[in-house]
Amino acid sequence: MSHPAVMRALSGLLMGMFVSILAGTVVSTSMPRIISDLGGNQAAFTWVITSTLLATTVSTPIWGKFADIMNRKLLIQLALVIFVLGSALAGFSQNTETLIIFRVLQGLGGGGLAALSQIIMADIISPRERGRYMGLFGAVMAVGTVGGPLLGGVITDAIGWRWNFFVALPFAIAAIFLLQRNLNLPALEKIKIKIDYLGMVLITGGISLLLIWVTMAGHEFDWDSTASYVMIGAAVIMLILAVIVELRVSNPIIPMTLFKNPTFSLAVIASIAVGVAMFGTSVFLGQYMQLARGATPTQSGLLTLPMIAGLLLASTFVGMLISKYGKWKAYMVFGSIALTVGMFLMGTIKYDTNYVLVSVYMFILGVGVGMVMQNLVLIVQNTVSPKEIGVASSGVTFFRSLGGTIGISVLGAVLATKITDGISAKAADIQQALVALGPSGAEVGKQLSSGVLPKVSELPDSVRVIIESVYGQGVADIFLVAAPLALITVLAIVFLPNRSLSTQTARERMAPGADDQTEDAPESLGTEAAENLIAVGEASIGAQGDLLTTGSIPQVGGNGQRRPDADN
Repeated sequence: MSHPAVMRALSGLLMGMFVSILAGTVVSTSMPRIISDLGGNQAAFTWVITSTLLATTVSTPIWGKFADIMNRKLLIQLALVIFVLGSALAGFSQNTETLIIFRVLQGLGGGGLAALSQIIMADIISPRERGRYMGLFGAVMAVGTVGGPLLGGVITDAIGWRWNFFVALPFAIAAIFLLQRNLNLPALEKIKIKIDYLGMVLITGGISLLLIWVTMAGHEFDWDSTASYVMIGAAVIMLILAVIVELRVSNPIIPMTLFKNPTFSLAVIASIAVGVAMFGTSVFLGQYMQLARGATPTQSGLLTLPMIAGLLLASTFVGMLISKYGKWKAYMVFGSIALTVGMFLMGTIKYDTNYVLVSVYMFILGVGVGMVMQNLVLIVQNTVSPKEIGVASSGVTFFRSLGGTIGISVLGAVLATKITDGISAKAADIQQALVALGPSGAEVGKQLSSGVLPKVSELPDSVRVIIESVYGQGVADIFLVAAPLALITVLAIVFLPNRSLSTQTARERMAPGADDQTEDAPESLGTEAAENLIAVGEASIGAQGDLLTTGSIPQVGGNGQRRPDADN
């Protein structure tokens, strides 16, 4: 495809991505207010977030499998409809239970958008050239991730939080129209297969049961109880049966053979840890800003900008470098280290930590996530067979979402425990502050003892400082709990095979007679070429000219000459 044709095709994908990002971020800063208005507690806050991620997680591999056998254009339009329908219905929620149900529907559509956008990109853009277009995706992410929380805060403060769920509707309609008009994909070869429904049920049931246990244990029943053992046992049995089924069926949802590929296996490990870092911690930043620093929803959106800025700048700039030089390993190793450092630094914050320091810590964490997250999908797509692009891409996204979902559930449970223990430890101080308030102290005490998330900014100063200190320490503790997982990401990325990026799209690799190299075998290098490659070095990348001038082996089709069929 020519550059104009690619741009036209990308217009609908970009708009669809914008819808997905906007609908997710627009409620991030207002979620504490939403849960408070609906009478929810910390467990409800966790489950409103987790329900969407859970639905996204379990549906992602299913969407990916369908993408390998069905019309991808129709699938992504269907995912958009489901996503926006769930979002709109969530705006009419009257309690946290109905909000959770509609967020599940939203997550089902989100799983399709997350998987299909990556799969369709592989159809029309080669791995080597994809960085060229990362600036566009970075711009869309910037508007959605930066504008979403700000817009959500303004809407919440001005006309009410319910309108946050309706704001994505016009953009979704535009995305469906653009996809219908501009996205033209070659028809897939028609094959008759049997859908692995049993695998779907076992994977969904096992993961859901495990996450329900994590969320309920410690509140509805003890961690060390019969209910815990029953739920853990049932979840483990279902997941073991799921693996057995996936090994035996002809068309599995998640082919176990993919794990024979070192790149895929290591990318899965790294994705789980990145998911915990990205979802499991950033979700609680809004709580930190509002409950530990007394910010309003609008202010909360502004205060979290440093992390978003780090993510966007890193993903955009690194994407351009990868596209220009064809190298990815050094950037991802550096990004994983930045991710680890950022997590440990965020574990040191308190409610009164200088905001400049908190901003620096958030920026470092954002840089790490931005350099690693999307590139994990890129290198997997570059390695696997083009016929497995769908299940492989959705597989990485699935495990990233799984890490995020588990992270939010576990970290949410840890935070709830820390808050309970912190309030208990400060009970005498709180009681003294309430007594000093006189008659109004009884009403404040009733609000605090209800279990509903407090509106910290509206509390009297003497009580507010105590509550802020408890939440500040609690949020810092969950960053420290998650930080060791980031070290796993570093190790997984260090051991990823350093395979050159292909200059062919997935469709070109599937064409008859195409040279499809999908094994992680070492490249055959002559002595002189190998020495030249070593001499180039990652540190001197910026000083190098065209790859041909270094003496290194050029990539096939990547020597700057256009193929005769380049515009077809």
